[in-house]
Amino acid sequence: MGLSQLVEGEEGQEEGIKTGEQSTGDRTDLDLPGVQEALLQAVAATGKPLVVVLLNGSAIAVNWAEQNAAAIVELWYPGEEGGTALADVLFGDYNPAGRLPVTFYKSVDDLPPFRDYAMQGHTYRFFDGEVLYPFGYGLSYTTFAYSDMTLSADQIKAGESLTVSVNVTNTGDRAGDEVVQLYIRDVEASVPVPIRQLQGFARIHLKPGAQQTVTFTLTPGQMSCFTDDGEPMVEPGLFEVALGGGQPGTSAPVALGSFRVAS
Repeated sequence: MGLSQLVEGEEGQEEGIKTGEQSTGDRTDLDLPGVQEALLQAVAATGKPLVVVLLNGSAIAVNWAEQNAAAIVELWYPGEEGGTALADVLFGDYNPAGRLPVTFYKSVDDLPPFRDYAMQGHTYRFFDGEVLYPFGYGLSYTTFAYSDMTLSADQIKAGESLTVSVNVTNTGDRAGDEVVQLYIRDVEASVPVPIRQLQGFARIHLKPGAQQTVTFTLTPGQMSCFTDDGEPMVEPGLFEVALGGGQPGTSAPVALGSFRVAS
């Protein structure tokens, strides 16, 4: 299943499209084309195990597939070895560890009109509704757990950095990669700030039962917010920190902590 540049290319685009045709530009919805949705449901009706493979360059609202398919593999627009890579994943010869670089919403109705250039309601940083798959989401053939999160200080001065560490353990029976993601939130900001913001990530490989300590350094720039004039500042107040396999508040395993910036 999926899309093509005819559907999601730039308006008027001819490159990569059948001769004589042009891309329609902006999409009016996030769904699969209707004929694909019908085919998907007809295949599922046979009772055979169903794995959906998506080929696309942007988010798709695959709500029916989420509820009815055994698995969904996001392949994007692969190169010439894409088929080999897909086979390795489907047959278990490779343990996948991809993470979504965009949010998959349930419907275009969940999004504000794009005539409004304010960021409220757009992207993982400002969207506070329920999504289909969050930014940073991804599954593996093994599982991971997070424990013993530590911060180098409970309170720092504005302009100082902070070190954050967590132990990651492969709790499954297969070796695999985990993408450890660091999110922070300025809880007491006096100006509008993101609900959450990715400030670091690290990919690690762990054998079954193995554990590794992962450490990040949060710099003053990563704690900054901005005045109405666009000037960066680190305000006194409470900051929340999350380290895990995805965003805080999702199904991903996450360790939580907090610190204060002193006035």
